[in-house]
Amino acid sequence: MNILDFGAVRGAFSGEAIQRAIDAAAAQGGGRVTVPAGVFETAGLVLRSNVELHLESGAVLRFTDDFDAYPIIRTRWEGFEQDSHRPLIYAKGEENIALTGCGTLEGCGRKWWTAFRAGEMKAARPCFICFENCNRVLMEGFKVTNSPAWTVHPLCCENVTIHGLTVVNPSDSPNTDGIDPESCRNVRISACHIDVGDDCIAVKAGTEDADQAIPCENITVTGCTMVHGHGGVVLGSEMSGSIRRVAISGCVFDGTDRGIRIKTRRGRGGSVEDVSVTGVVMNDVLCPLVINLMYFCGKDGKKPIVSDPNPQPVDETTPHVRRIRMADIVVTNAKSAAACLCGLPEAPLEDISIVNTQIHLVESEPQVPVMNAVARPVTLSGLTAEFVCGLHLTDLRIVGARGETIALKNVT
Repeated sequence: MNILDFGAVRGAFSGEAIQRAIDAAAAQGGGRVTVPAGVFETAGLVLRSNVELHLESGAVLRFTDDFDAYPIIRTRWEGFEQDSHRPLIYAKGEENIALTGCGTLEGCGRKWWTAFRAGEMKAARPCFICFENCNRVLMEGFKVTNSPAWTVHPLCCENVTIHGLTVVNPSDSPNTDGIDPESCRNVRISACHIDVGDDCIAVKAGTEDADQAIPCENITVTGCTMVHGHGGVVLGSEMSGSIRRVAISGCVFDGTDRGIRIKTRRGRGGSVEDVSVTGVVMNDVLCPLVINLMYFCGKDGKKPIVSDPNPQPVDETTPHVRRIRMADIVVTNAKSAAACLCGLPEAPLEDISIVNTQIHLVESEPQVPVMNAVARPVTLSGLTAEFVCGLHLTDLRIVGARGETIALKNVT
């Protein structure tokens, strides 16, 4: 089905026509809805089961920045249930859905960012693409740019394939993460290029206030390039449902603040476990390897207990990080520190391995390598580790460190 056959017009608002085409395809049991070359103005679109929305080369869907065009729904944002404008492309409870092609999705996010900074939003900004409680999801080939907030957000989905996307948001755009699978199972992310204003890929699993602590598990990230952004591949900080079995391989990070980044804090509970990172190349990063159990950004992050150096009682709200292996990594021009591994006195990091890795430091203005209340600005700092049970360093080379190359405190 071609959207032109349903009344879409190049250069004009065609949202209703595109939705009619999607609904018609669903009514006949499924099929492909094609967006031909040209610019089509639209509001939010809802995908249906067994429907593929396909963007041909030269096709552009430009989404209006009229806030009223996106109804308020109840959904999850940063792990908490709240009112949010409905995502620009949305599906809930559907199966066998696809968004494909070589065209472009334009989010016109600047008006959203301005209103957010001014505190004028009556509900949370929408994600660009959110598929919620869906099974068998495919996203492939297209470019997506200028998202109002998170760009691609599979939420409580199973069997998700994301391949060959180009995600571009300005470096100063707030909370415009690239790809954020949350409480999902069996997710494959490959051959994507991500250049955004927050984390490039962030794997999440809800927070202590979420209705259901649903894990995010069986995640692969392969052959992706990440430039700019706060982190290359990030696990957390929303991880109360636990994040487990994650494999990251063959990726390039260039200009991200951090590279591999695991972040959480007291009160979140859950665990990050069984993670493999291999064959990653980084350049011009602030700190390439970070595990931080005192992360202080977001709700409740500034509470004194988050950064209290004294042991706290261990209960269901205590976070745990265990069995993390990072191998065959090459880093050039690391600007602040080689690595920061920060556990908790009551919950040390467990079984952390760094193998066959070279990290070359370059002097710069001192910066904070890890986002917690106890970190201080540094440059040319080596590997620091505190509260780790089972730290394994094999064939690790750190070049250019000033002072101690490896500094350990309460580490076995």
